Amino acid sequence: MKTFINWSRFALAALALCVTASGATAAELVIGQVAPLSGVLASTGKQMVVGGKIYFDHINAQGGLHGALIRQDVVDDGYKVADTVRLTREMLARPEVVALFGFAGTANVTQLLTDGVLDVGGAALVAPYTGGESLRNPFNPWIFHVRVGYAAEAEHMVQQVTTLGMKRVAVMYQDDGFGKAGLLGVENALAKRGLKLAAAAGYERNTDKVEEAVRQIKASDAQAIIMISVNKPSAAFVKQYRESGGGAQLYNISVVDPAELVKLAGLKNVHGLGISQVVPYPFSTSLPVVRQYQELLKKYAPAEVVNYTSFEEFVGAKVLVEALRRAGPNPTRAKVVKALESMNSFDTGGITVGYSPSNRIGSRFVEVTVVGSTGKLLK
Repeated sequence: MKTFINWSRFALAALALCVTASGATAAELVIGQVAPLSGVLASTGKQMVVGGKIYFDHINAQGGLHGALIRQDVVDDGYKVADTVRLTREMLARPEVVALFGFAGTANVTQLLTDGVLDVGGAALVAPYTGGESLRNPFNPWIFHVRVGYAAEAEHMVQQVTTLGMKRVAVMYQDDGFGKAGLLGVENALAKRGLKLAAAAGYERNTDKVEEAVRQIKASDAQAIIMISVNKPSAAFVKQYRESGGGAQLYNISVVDPAELVKLAGLKNVHGLGISQVVPYPFSTSLPVVRQYQELLKKYAPAEVVNYTSFEEFVGAKVLVEALRRAGPNPTRAKVVKALESMNSFDTGGITVGYSPSNRIGSRFVEVTVVGSTGKLLK
C-alpha cells in the first residue's frame, strides 16, 4: 500500500484521514483532494481538510451513501503550482476517483485549466478555496464554486471604505493570479466611484518578504489598505506597518485565518483589521448548518477550533455529498457533474447553494467582519 502523506511530518495524525493511493473497493467513493499542508498556507490547508473530513466521517457513520463509504484521499502540494498540476494528473489517472474537492490557490487551479488537466480528467472540482475571477469567467464546466469571487469581496470592502469617507486606498497583494485578481477588483470598485489607487505594492508568492511593500504603502499616506494576501505575509505586513507607525484602516480578503494573524503579528497590531467573508458567521448557532458544523467538529476533530476556513469546506462537503447521493449507486465522474448541475437551490441548512448547466457560482454571500479587542471576530 502506498501512503500519500507522512502525517507525522505534517503534525496531522490527529485528523485520522484515510489516505491511501490505490485499490478502492466497490464499497468506497473516493474523493481526491490536493491541499497545501506545508509551506506558507499550511495552517489553511489543514483547516480545509478538517472541514471536509468531519462531514464525510458523519456520513460514513450513518452507513455512507448507497452502501458505499466515502474515502477522502489527500496529497500535499505545498501551495506550489507545478506540484498541484502533477498531483492532480496522478489523482485523475485513478479511475476510482469520482470527484475532486477543496483545492487551494487561484494560480494553482488556473494552471489546471490552462494545461487542460480538468478537461482530460472530466471530474468535478467542488469548493476550491479561491475567489479568482479567471476561474469563473469565462465559464468552465468543471469547477463548482461555493464562494463568491474576489471581485465581489473587493467591491464590498471598497463600499465600506468609501462610505466611511476614505478616498486614499492602497493595495498590498501577492504577485500572482490570486493577488492580481484581487487588485483588479479593488481598482474596478474604486473606478466606479471615480477614484484611483493611492498605491499598489506586491510581494513574491510563497514568501513573507513584504518590507518593500510596507515602505511603498507607508509613503503613500493611504487612509485604508486592502491586503490580497495569505496568512504569513499578511501578518508580516500588519506587524511591520503598524510598528513603523502606520495608522491606516486595514482590510484583508477572506482567505486569512484571524487566529493565525493574531498569533504571528500580535493582537495589538491585528486589532481592528477588517476581513471580508464569503460564508456566514460560524461562531454563532443561528443557522442549522452552523450548529451541525460545530457539533461534528467537536465530535470528529475535538482538537480543532471553529473557523471560517473549515466551515466553508464543511459547506462544500455537504454540496458534494448531495451530488454523490443524487448520482446514485456506482456514480461516475460524469454523473456527479450532472448531479451538481441539477442542484439549482440546495439548502445546506440555512445557506442555499445553486448551480445549473450554465452556472457554477453557488453563492453570492459576502460581508465584512472585524478582529475585536480579544482577538475574536466581530460582525
